[in-house]
Amino acid sequence: MVTFLAGGTGTPKLLDGVDAAFDPEAVTVVANTGDDVELGGLLVCPDLDTVLFQGGGVLDRGHWWGIEGDTTATHDELVRLADAADLSRGPRYLPPDRQTAGRRLARWRRFSAVAEFMEIGDRDRAVHLTRTGLLDEGRSLTEVTRRLADAFDLTVDLLPMSDDPVATMVHTEAGTMHFQEYWVARRAAPAVEDVEFRGAADATPTPAVRAALDEPVVIGPSNPVTSVGPIRALPGVEDALADTPVVAVSPFIEDRVFSGPADDLMRGVGRDPSTAGVADAYPFVDAFVLDTDDGTTLDRPVVRTDTRIDGPADAERVVRAAAAALAEVA
Repeated sequence: MVTFLAGGTGTPKLLDGVDAAFDPEAVTVVANTGDDVELGGLLVCPDLDTVLFQGGGVLDRGHWWGIEGDTTATHDELVRLADAADLSRGPRYLPPDRQTAGRRLARWRRFSAVAEFMEIGDRDRAVHLTRTGLLDEGRSLTEVTRRLADAFDLTVDLLPMSDDPVATMVHTEAGTMHFQEYWVARRAAPAVEDVEFRGAADATPTPAVRAALDEPVVIGPSNPVTSVGPIRALPGVEDALADTPVVAVSPFIEDRVFSGPADDLMRGVGRDPSTAGVADAYPFVDAFVLDTDDGTTLDRPVVRTDTRIDGPADAERVVRAAAAALAEVA
């Protein structure tokens, strides 16, 4: 048994090669839900959905989100209507008194559907409609995710990090905004001053997540701040990671990030944007997988390989390195 912590695209890319070293039926994936938003009343779970679509063989691998070949007729019409009605495109947050009212899962992440600042495909939207409908019927996010995983024929066991709401809020020079506004609408342009996981102190990892964290853990080359950070912020998770073997794949080659805003976010929370900074941020990690061109010296075991992942063969190589690192510390 092994557990992967997933967020963004780093760990889902790694999962393309999981069967090179692990039995997929013995793999659990705990996904970040701090990036989730309610858009037009629908709960969108980007990191859960990337794993769903990846495992289901329908992921748009050009973007590493959404469904390959999906149409966007509803999204396009929402934008057209907003323009025709002279409504600003947003992102349009709902008023503060609507942010935590009503549905139990609401918390500072609710946006109007007017002009829909995140492009959602039509088949993708069907997933969000089904998810939200089942939640409104009283099911937990964990149960809903399992139903959706069955629908996509996932082999791995996919779990949300919590059934409680957590919102990743980025404090920037332009004000405080949800991560999706910072990343999707603002293209990571505002300088980051801090990152807050709003609601994390009141959320709890589910019993299934707690059990998964009793197993050896692999952290893929995901963003340490906004992909892995919300999971770590849940009560008890840091202690659980300290008590089990953990291997992490660095998302950096020394001070060069592979993709995304990890360097800006690391800098914004006072961490050095580098492999050394990741090691400092992950004191619970027992061994690291670093790129062969990464000369960083760490105080923990290191396995080196080419860590760039551009396809399944690359993913298999990095997974084998992660398994080798786990073997050193398990």
